[in-house]
Amino acid sequence: MKAIEFRQFGSPDVLKIVDVPTPRPGKGEALVRAHAIGVNYFEVLMRQDRYAVTPELPMVPGVELAGVVEAVGEGVRPSLLGSRVAVPMFAHGRGSGGYAEFVTVDATTLVPIPDGLSFDAAAALMIQGLTALHLVRQIPPRNKTLLVSAASGGVGSLLVQLARKGGAGAIVAVASSEEKLELARSLGADLGANYAEPEWPATLKRALSGGGVDIVYDFVGGDFTGTAIELLAPGGELVFGALGRFALSTRQTESVFSKNQVLRGFALLPLLDPAGLRADLTDLFGWAEEGTLTVTIGGRFSLERAEAAHRAIEGRQTTGKIVLVP
Repeated sequence: MKAIEFRQFGSPDVLKIVDVPTPRPGKGEALVRAHAIGVNYFEVLMRQDRYAVTPELPMVPGVELAGVVEAVGEGVRPSLLGSRVAVPMFAHGRGSGGYAEFVTVDATTLVPIPDGLSFDAAAALMIQGLTALHLVRQIPPRNKTLLVSAASGGVGSLLVQLARKGGAGAIVAVASSEEKLELARSLGADLGANYAEPEWPATLKRALSGGGVDIVYDFVGGDFTGTAIELLAPGGELVFGALGRFALSTRQTESVFSKNQVLRGFALLPLLDPAGLRADLTDLFGWAEEGTLTVTIGGRFSLERAEAAHRAIEGRQTTGKIVLVP
């Protein structure tokens, strides 16, 4: 079978297509043929050796895919053959192996995909969908004014919709282009701010009539976090879910304390358990199938073009979810 591997850290061109043996399902396992493989920003960081943990090399990245059960091992019911399933490898201790035509996994970890939902959408609703869902659960948006950074991205585009569904008072979308802001507005954002414009914080403050926002969902980090703190209302909360780092000045830190504001971290994996994961994905899949949740697929690349997919993400050229299609 074909897989994407890298043997050294570096630019996207370290991603190489390789031929490896197709795995055989063992006891309790299923062999799944991939139809859509999720590409994530943290995989870009892994490839660059900028992630929190340095992976062992060689590595086949990828932790989520959607596909069809092709074979089953001993102890797995034969009726599973031909099923359309989501494979959330990330939630079950598998941190690699997904950029491939086939994977073998514990059959009990598979989640059925409704007939009316595309494989692309199912792939998009795993890490990003669960992240957005748990964000609105952990920090409820009801009657609050929210600021969503990277609002046209995989998490942001879903968070805007789930926050609206959760009764948000007003949603401010922040993105790097007018095109991306227009997408966020179409999904339910009330206001948009283009952070590529130097004066965007002052422009946003005027649009908010001088007031601040109650909640900031920060997926950007870096200098953005300090700017977002300046836009936070007294008693407000900044939720940091970015993969990068941030640095606040002494003045900004003192301002947080004096205004009774909260800096809160967010990590998805500790919030997941097998039963809850299945129920949550079933809900997300159902909402998308019935059309109450719109899934944005920003690009479909063949498996052989994984390098191009990584370049698109690094260059901030994408909206929604990027998928590989074997």
